[in-house]
Amino acid sequence: MDYPITRHPEFRYKTEFQSHEPEFDYLKSLEIEEKINKIRWCQTANGALFLLSTNDKTIKFWKVQEKKVKKISEMNVDPSKAVGNGSVASSSNSSAPKPYLANGGCTDRLHNSPGNDFSIPAGGFPSLRLPVVVVTSAETSLVARCRRVYAHAHDYHINSISNNSDGETFISADDLRINLWNLEISNQSFNIVDVKPGNMEDLTEVITSAEFHPNQCNMLAYSSSKGSIRLIDLRQSALCDSHAKLFEEQEAPGSRSFFTEIIASISDIKFAKDGRYLLSRDYMTLKLWDINMDSGPVSTFQVHEYLRPKLCDLYENDSIFDKFECCLSGDGSRVATGSYSNLFRVFGCSPGSTEATTLEASKNPMRRQVQTPSRPSRSLTTLTRVVRRGAESPGVDANGNSFDSATKLLHLAWHPTENSIACAAANSLYMYYA
Repeated sequence: MDYPITRHPEFRYKTEFQSHEPEFDYLKSLEIEEKINKIRWCQTANGALFLLSTNDKTIKFWKVQEKKVKKISEMNVDPSKAVGNGSVASSSNSSAPKPYLANGGCTDRLHNSPGNDFSIPAGGFPSLRLPVVVVTSAETSLVARCRRVYAHAHDYHINSISNNSDGETFISADDLRINLWNLEISNQSFNIVDVKPGNMEDLTEVITSAEFHPNQCNMLAYSSSKGSIRLIDLRQSALCDSHAKLFEEQEAPGSRSFFTEIIASISDIKFAKDGRYLLSRDYMTLKLWDINMDSGPVSTFQVHEYLRPKLCDLYENDSIFDKFECCLSGDGSRVATGSYSNLFRVFGCSPGSTEATTLEASKNPMRRQVQTPSRPSRSLTTLTRVVRRGAESPGVDANGNSFDSATKLLHLAWHPTENSIACAAANSLYMYYA
């Protein structure tokens, strides 16, 4: 059901701040970009927002809080009686000390200062006050403060951070290791997964994404470049080299090619809100897994099947290595992921659902039908864009399918409770609401 336009949420600019600065690792002669790789919200407290942000090497814990603006009141002296800049003139020729009053007044009249037309009355100024700092309740400003910096724990680029449901810990993952942190302790972390072989020539797969279970603080999952997902239980051992469950789909006989391992690499995984299902994104498909069933995915959604004939070209221009994110709706009934030409795809994942919609993140969004042989296309409820910025850059290949590898929609997120999606394309953010 489509809601009337009055029901659409409003989004207003709140604040912005610089999270990371460019750095240089002198020991490794390595430049570290300020580019943010991941952002994760933490539990709120006392009306303040908390978040984790990371670049390739350093994680930061931020507190964003609304603070009332403090102003300094003026000294309530009659300005017409002030001298020059408002200071009180004094005599430099006096040889005898003068008696002073308790409030700073002087009983002696000042006659010796040249050009002095200011006199201190007997008893001083009863109305003279020091500047007072007062809080004006009408004005507020958002202040971002870095609470902690978690650094020097990863030799390789950080690709994931995920906060735990216990509200106290989080994990960070790079290509070969996953570390467990306490939010309150920035100088110590525990290595819980290490896939680095004794000889780097024996390396066959790397970690691509890691995510904590939304409800069970002892469970987490991580994906690999070989297309597998491992579920691990932190209660089993301090170093979780062995997994509790392994999720992977066996390749069809005779289908192996040069690109098989590349397109099988999982770029992102997300748990459903209830923790029962796990969504994964590889280059060609979205897969939905039931964590109680490791024999295979419960649903597979074709995203880039129409690009299979173009894998050689995509390999030549490195587009085949693009890392697309995925997300699930709060009620778990739909999944979404990005594609090329600033398109994103939304699929219904309820039992028996055949919903499959392609939308364009642009000023004038249009549904685009992309061939999905395994699932017939059917329109989702009308999605109305409520915030729009940027420009569209459509591209069409010889078969009429949208395809422009230069414009890609890699990042998107579904609101945890409302039916709205935020999509990032180039330097623009688009909000869609159903």
